[in-house]
Amino acid sequence: MTLFDDLGFRWDRSEVPTSIPVHSMDRVCFRLHKMLPEFVWDASVLEGNPFTFPEVKTLLDGVTVGGRKISDQEQILNLAETSKRLLAMVRSNEFSLSKSVFTELNGMVVRKEALEWGVFRGEGHEQHYTPDVGLGEHGRYTPLPTLPSAPELNRVFREGVAALHECKPFERAAAFFLFGALQQFFFDGNKRTSRFMMNGILMSHGMDAISVPAAKAQEFNEKMVHFYLSKDATEMMIFLAGCHPAAEAIQQFGGRSQSL
Repeated sequence: MTLFDDLGFRWDRSEVPTSIPVHSMDRVCFRLHKMLPEFVWDASVLEGNPFTFPEVKTLLDGVTVGGRKISDQEQILNLAETSKRLLAMVRSNEFSLSKSVFTELNGMVVRKEALEWGVFRGEGHEQHYTPDVGLGEHGRYTPLPTLPSAPELNRVFREGVAALHECKPFERAAAFFLFGALQQFFFDGNKRTSRFMMNGILMSHGMDAISVPAAKAQEFNEKMVHFYLSKDATEMMIFLAGCHPAAEAIQQFGGRSQSL
């Protein structure tokens, strides 16, 4: 089996940057900590959450915001708590590209929001319902079926993670995000959880975390629809590189001119 076979999609590997600025662990963690409100707001906008950036800052300061749904408030707080947990994992070298970390983060991201959280589809009480992904005018994308004990999802995850080790850090991080989004290991929060994993991989290798800016939410959604339809991740890989805080430097170095 090849890398692409194990993941379920492919991309033009020559388009993926490998010249990503590397910093100390303290530096990349400090940046995420300082930018936590922006990261949380960006992520919430991708989910259609109506909280404004000032309201997110107010809520993270411990002050409730009037006129907003409790479910929208809990989604913001879940994103913030998951971000803090990811930071703690990276700082203590607890983060790994593993099922245990993946499921723990999902359990925080969609706590009280999903049908079940913190377990692969089929490993909890619900063992038959298979969710799908709406693609607008293009219909819906249906992942592997939910089965008791999730044998296929576990196999796909195990083989996919093993295959990703041949990739350099940035490529591995971006590919894992798309892997999680495509295979839909959980009932909900797959893209959110997989982006946290992506950033865990990046920060563990001294690279700044990526946040998809709220201003690029429509572009993100359009490119994700194309990814689900084509199973070609090249466009999304380039998009994610463009969202990296060092995007200009990456382009200046020509993407693959240096190896990490």
